Amino acid sequence: MTKPIITVVGSFAVGMTLRTTHMPVFGETLLGSDFDMGPGGKGSNQAVGTARLGAESYFAGIVGADKLGEIAVDLYAEAGVNTTYLQRTKSAATGVGFIILNQAGENGIILDMGANELMDPAFVNGVEAQIAKSDIVMTVLELPVAPAARAMELGRKHGVRTILNPAPATRLDDAVLRNVDFLTPNETELRILLGLAPDDPTPTPELARRLQDRGVGTLIVTQGEKGVLALTDAGEFSLPGVQVDVVDTTGAGDAFNSGLAVALAEGRDLVEAIQFANCCGALACTKLGVIPSLPQRADVERLLDESYN
Repeated sequence: MTKPIITVVGSFAVGMTLRTTHMPVFGETLLGSDFDMGPGGKGSNQAVGTARLGAESYFAGIVGADKLGEIAVDLYAEAGVNTTYLQRTKSAATGVGFIILNQAGENGIILDMGANELMDPAFVNGVEAQIAKSDIVMTVLELPVAPAARAMELGRKHGVRTILNPAPATRLDDAVLRNVDFLTPNETELRILLGLAPDDPTPTPELARRLQDRGVGTLIVTQGEKGVLALTDAGEFSLPGVQVDVVDTTGAGDAFNSGLAVALAEGRDLVEAIQFANCCGALACTKLGVIPSLPQRADVERLLDESYN
């Protein structure tokens, strides 16, 4: 089978994690432990995830011309992600996230998206030829909204299916949503997209219908272990989640979106694609860290057979 071509217009950042006894207050110096540093960024994770599942994956993004930017270059070389559209800049540092964990596993996070903030529609225009020959184009909202919206617009222009993973969520104009074939928020992001509080008590199905009415092609709301709610022009349906022993849920959303993109690009129908994506998301919960948890194709096929066939 010919490899599907998936282009991700996305973000890269390096995550740095420290464990402490408690969160510091201003002026306090703490001794920490268990330092960990590794590649992240939702767009980058999804590019690696689609490559690991067998797609011809292209990542379009911006990193700094610094040591942290080299982590991205090394990651993509190892994962088999095409970097023709990876730009390195001296105008800003590579994106970073500083994560402090207390002994209960609660965290505080400070993000500086750095070079990702330099992306604009003109940058995305430079990726148009690649988008035009793709089976799927994906993007996220760790970028400014304008380039993410442009990626969806160019996908629509060339008849390429578009996936927007709206994380971190923000309100979007209807003009942006109308270019999205598959919108994949979780329940919290669904509420934020509608301008509501993240914990608004309105039932999720009611909110999903309200959002889809604004022009989204297919709305896929991920609900963790509860599974997925999908709304299409033909109606709505739910699919249960896949039960696994959960170790770390951090990369589950990126794995789900990677699986959805690959399955759709390979010609599976929506139900089959969501089942495949569910298995990807579930497997990502069984290992620590994001990149190590993005599943291999054989493992996904095995879980798919056990769970749905």
